[in-house]
Amino acid sequence: MPHPAFEVLEHTADVGIKAYGDTLPQLFSNAARGLVSLALESPPTASAQSLPLSVRGDDYEDLLVNWLSEILFRIDAEGWAFADFTIQRLEAHLVEGIALGEIITDLGQRPRSLVKAVTYHQVSVSQTPQGWQAIVYFDI
Repeated sequence: MPHPAFEVLEHTADVGIKAYGDTLPQLFSNAARGLVSLALESPPTASAQSLPLSVRGDDYEDLLVNWLSEILFRIDAEGWAFADFTIQRLEAHLVEGIALGEIITDLGQRPRSLVKAVTYHQVSVSQTPQGWQAIVYFDI
């Protein structure tokens, strides 16, 4: 039976996701989708613009936190509302991808993230017999 892309995990003052993927790139895409589902009250369905993203990290957990932190920064600082993500390159210390969505320039309409930060609390990335899974928590 296929598994979902992600599940929401409740925690005191935090909220987390458990993301799944058949491959490591799919896992990182699904984790980003999970973040957006929590961060934005109404994520967009259109993907009129694209934004290249690239982050480095010491290991897969560090890469995941840095990847999600970059996405959260783009939402908060630049007004991006993301609809989807494509991973183009994922190595031990680097992830590069394209975020699809729209940047909202009207300050009254710009998205405000409900997530304050990505945390290292209980972060994990692991390979399972069914593929890959990750757990990550966010300050809300």
